[in-house]
Amino acid sequence: MSFVNEYLGIIEWQLLAKSSLRVVFILVMAWFSRSILDKVLGSLKNRLYERGLAAHESPLESGKRVETLIMLVRQGALIVLWLIVGLLILKEIGVEIGPFLASAGIVGLAVGFGGQNLVRDVISGFFIILENQIRVGDVAIINGSGGLVEEINFRTIVLRDLGGVVHIFPNGTINTLSNLTKEWSAYVFEIGVAYKENTDAVVAILAEVGRKLKEDPVIGPMILEEPEIFGVDKLDTSAVVIKGRIKTVPIQQWEVGREFLRRVKLAFDASGIEIPFPHQTLYFGEASKPVAVQLLERAQSGASYPSG
Repeated sequence: MSFVNEYLGIIEWQLLAKSSLRVVFILVMAWFSRSILDKVLGSLKNRLYERGLAAHESPLESGKRVETLIMLVRQGALIVLWLIVGLLILKEIGVEIGPFLASAGIVGLAVGFGGQNLVRDVISGFFIILENQIRVGDVAIINGSGGLVEEINFRTIVLRDLGGVVHIFPNGTINTLSNLTKEWSAYVFEIGVAYKENTDAVVAILAEVGRKLKEDPVIGPMILEEPEIFGVDKLDTSAVVIKGRIKTVPIQQWEVGREFLRRVKLAFDASGIEIPFPHQTLYFGEASKPVAVQLLERAQSGASYPSG
């Protein structure tokens, strides 16, 4: 009997030793897998960073975007890795993992139904950051609301408009997104002049103003190309509209546009170019004709107008 007990004890120690070796092997493989993961993510990080620089993205913004993406991928991969390692270790020490898997499936199903919007927002945020649709500091229009992008998270985007109002958009609810400052911006102008003006002369003046603006030491560096004058765009009810565009560095289109319009006004005044403006005519009904006649008679007779 003692021999049998001794034999069974030896078998138990052998099984325990084998289980311990398997656990050690699982941990070693987990460490090895994590090392491979870090190398792969490091290589991916460098490639994404170089791609951002090739697309003329600032090093700071490119680094922030890449770091956010790599952090998300690393976290997700590590969660999956350690979950698998934990289940394998539980199985080696004799714990039945079937009930755990079943419970995890039920919990995951419940969370999936309850957190559909959260999952949708996170997935949408991931692709917004991955595709570099907008960055912090851009001016964008989201779902019809425009403003400066202050934060880009995996769940929300924070926008502050010109009035200082902060708009928070869950990423999954974004239907339309327009980036006004990606890579370059543009100031599009439509300037109306009177019908009596020579449009060719007006276009020449606008081109000259644009050329001098491009040479300005302060405003010039903000302009990427020579201003484009498209020409006569439409014949409006009270003006001939001339359209053009000035390409600028991101977010500087409004400052460049204001200075351009200021110089256009001065140039038009110097050249006698008329900018149409609304006129109003006063009508006094039936009394208009007598009043007009009286004024005309006074003017012809040289009579003075009564004071007051």
